[in-house]
Amino acid sequence: MPFDLQPTLKGDLLELRPLQPEDYRDLFAVASDRLIWEQHPASDRYKEEVFKDLFGESLKSGGALIAIDSKTGLVIGSSRFHRYDEEKSEIEIGWTFLARTHWGGLYNGEAKWLMLRHAFKFVRRVIFLIGCQNIRSQKAIEKIGGVRVGSRSDASGRESLVYQITDSQFPDLPVERSGASSLSNPSL
Repeated sequence: MPFDLQPTLKGDLLELRPLQPEDYRDLFAVASDRLIWEQHPASDRYKEEVFKDLFGESLKSGGALIAIDSKTGLVIGSSRFHRYDEEKSEIEIGWTFLARTHWGGLYNGEAKWLMLRHAFKFVRRVIFLIGCQNIRSQKAIEKIGGVRVGSRSDASGRESLVYQITDSQFPDLPVERSGASSLSNPSL
């Protein structure tokens, strides 16, 4: 069975679904907040001309998902599956950003949990490339069980830290949850 890079994933707090061209305005409204990008290596993504390239790249990737708040129906961010390697049994999750109104762990935790649950149907290892100066993202991935395993150049040639979560870790991930009624792991 081939890896479905653009599933629709639903949790208690949010829904992830395939990114569509008509999502541009709503997603840019989130991404235009300069503070979202302040620690990111590409700190100018809040500018529309820069975001436009990121959005186009996201659509072309075939793995981009848009995050929608389940209570309000509003777009709150995006994430992406990338570099599926069947031979290594590995995939990358990245390009995640959320509106600051949804920072603090719950929404990111649920988004990553949904994506990990999906990924581990196909692979044994999920990696995350995080900019060396992006302390916020490093702490966020560590909070959900990511383990730093080294560094390497990312797709744009910048040095990034490599974090991983393996399928053997997954049942015990410390993802903060507020009621897990619709998810299959009530311990999260």
